[in-house]
Amino acid sequence: MMLPPLSLLLTPEQGPEGGRRPWRDANEELLQQRHLEQVDLHTDFQPECGFFDATVRISPIGAVKRHSAGRHGLVTESIYAPAGRRIEFRFDAPVHLLVMYDEGARREGETSIDGLDPSTLRNFADKLTFVPAGHAYYEWHQTRTPTRATYLYLDPTKLQNSGDIDATYVPRIFFEDSVLWKTAAKLKNVIERGQALGTLYPEALAKVLMHELPRSDQDLGRTSPLNRGGLATWQMRAVTGYVEEHMDEQISLATLARLARLSQHHFCRAFKKSFGIPPHQYHVQRRIERAKVLLADRANSVTDIALILGYSQASAFSVAFRKTTGRTPRAFRKDFA
Repeated sequence: MMLPPLSLLLTPEQGPEGGRRPWRDANEELLQQRHLEQVDLHTDFQPECGFFDATVRISPIGAVKRHSAGRHGLVTESIYAPAGRRIEFRFDAPVHLLVMYDEGARREGETSIDGLDPSTLRNFADKLTFVPAGHAYYEWHQTRTPTRATYLYLDPTKLQNSGDIDATYVPRIFFEDSVLWKTAAKLKNVIERGQALGTLYPEALAKVLMHELPRSDQDLGRTSPLNRGGLATWQMRAVTGYVEEHMDEQISLATLARLARLSQHHFCRAFKKSFGIPPHQYHVQRRIERAKVLLADRANSVTDIALILGYSQASAFSVAFRKTTGRTPRAFRKDFA
C-alpha cells in the first residue's frame, strides 16, 4: 500500500473543544505508525483497497494490540488495550467506521464526532459507535479495565444501497442495537475466516449492514424481540450476563431456561431467534472472543488460556478456536502487532 502524502496527513483539524489540534505527531513517528499499521494488515488485501491506508490512528504507538484482516473491499480490526493506560484514537477518512465495544470501561475520557455533543460515558461495553465517511472522530480513554473493540471499515463507493432505500448516514455515539450488532459480528467473523466462504456472502452481509445502519435510528433497533418470537430484553440480559460470569464452566440448558423463566424447548427456540445460534454455540463463541483478548498478551500460554476458559485440555481449546475462527490460536497470535 502507498502512504498518503505528508501534506495531507499533517493538516490541522478542528478538535473536539473547538480548538486547532494537529491530527498527527512528528513526521518520523507518523511514518513509523503508518508502517506498523500496514504491516499488521494481512497481505491478501485486494489492490483496490488503498483507501484503507486511513485506519484509526492510536497513540501512543504500541499502547494497544491490533489484529487486522481484509477481504474484497472490507477490513476489520480487533483492538485490545490494557487497563491503566491513557490512549487516544483519531479517525477522519472517506470510509464509514463502525466501532463495536466488546468490553471496556474508563476512569476518565471523552468520545466526540463532528456534529454531535461529546460523550463521557464510562462503561461502554456492548455499545456501538458509527462514524460516517468524512466525519472526524476523536476519543481518549484512561482505561479502568482491559478494553476490547472491533473496527469495521466500509467503503461507501463499493457498498451502495439499493434504490429502495434513501440512505442517510448520521453519526452516533454509544448506542445499542442488537440487530445491527449481530450483522456486524457475522461480517467480522466472515472477513477473518477469509477465502473459506468465498466472496458473495461477505458482500451480501456488508450490504445488509449498510441497509440496517440508516434504519437503526428508527424502529429497527427498538423492535421487541419478543414480538418476533425471540427473548425479551430482560431475558437476553439475564442469560448473557450469566454466561459472561460463568465463562469457564459448563452451563446447562436447564439453568439458562430457568433464568429466562421458560421451558427448555421454548427457551431454545427463542434464544436462536434472538441470537441466530443455539445457546451452546453462543457460549463457545464468547469463550473464543475472550481467548482472543488473552492471546494478545504473550505472557499467557495457549495451555494457560485453555485452562482459564474451562477447557480440560489445550487440544480441545485449539480445535474449538480453529472451528470458530478458521485459524489456530498460535497462528492468530502471530498477527498481533
